[in-house]
Amino acid sequence: MSLARNLNRALTVTTGLQVRRAPQAAKDAKGKRAAPPPEPAERPAATYRCPSAEELATDRLLRQPVFIISSIRSGSTLLRMMLGAHPRLHAPHELHIGRLEVTCTNWFSERAMGVLGLERGDLEHLLWDRVLHRELVRSGKDFVVEKTPANAYMYRRLKDCWPDARFVFLLRHPESIARSWHESDPVKRPYDKAVTDVLRYMTAVEEARAADAEGFTVRYEDVTADPEREMRRLCAFLGVDYAPAMLNYGRKSGRELVRGLGDWRENIRTGTVQPGRALPKEDEVPERLRGICAAWGYTS
Repeated sequence: MSLARNLNRALTVTTGLQVRRAPQAAKDAKGKRAAPPPEPAERPAATYRCPSAEELATDRLLRQPVFIISSIRSGSTLLRMMLGAHPRLHAPHELHIGRLEVTCTNWFSERAMGVLGLERGDLEHLLWDRVLHRELVRSGKDFVVEKTPANAYMYRRLKDCWPDARFVFLLRHPESIARSWHESDPVKRPYDKAVTDVLRYMTAVEEARAADAEGFTVRYEDVTADPEREMRRLCAFLGVDYAPAMLNYGRKSGRELVRGLGDWRENIRTGTVQPGRALPKEDEVPERLRGICAAWGYTS
């Protein structure tokens, strides 16, 4: 039995609480883990309380976390690497905190937590906060940046969990997103399926962007065309000084870029910003993507 399973069993026996994660991806015939499917819409809502400004001091360890809200294949790993090269910003790999669940497994633990005013969602928020705060303290920096694409589906919960959170909306031409997702595995993801997959993400990103008047929007094409200008703009939004190291974040090894937790290919390993692909022509954009293209300003 694994150490994690032993610890979880002990936790359940002693407190009636259990921390769970989503099932691991199945393995194919060669023993390799299959790529996970795109995240579905947020799971059924959990009951929770949004802490007031006065309660933050006791309810949250983390202050002003930064969340990158983007679709898959939008350049979020590049943006993570650039922000992580800043001396005050810690940007770990995708953490998928939204898939960490806390469950009361018996009547006693449910009542005990209820007396404390803690519902399932409150307990999950405490866990999420502790995980991110742990990473930040270990880094020795001032602010944490989290970029899991599934954050697009849980924008509201992130904002309720951390009322002082900052949000960065990363956009890329929708057809380029779909094309990149298709090209990452053309056999498993025909182009039409890739369009369906990424449109769910992009719709969630736009809904979150429309709901957050204080968020900051940056485009992948602008980052690759003029990285210094965009990083200066982004640093101003985050209230930190611009750091030239953000443009040359350092060559990375396969050990530092783990498949399944963000982009791991050669372009991102180079340690510098690589040119983006040319924007598609208007007649190359499928009908299903034209609405989001218009919403994001990608029209001639």
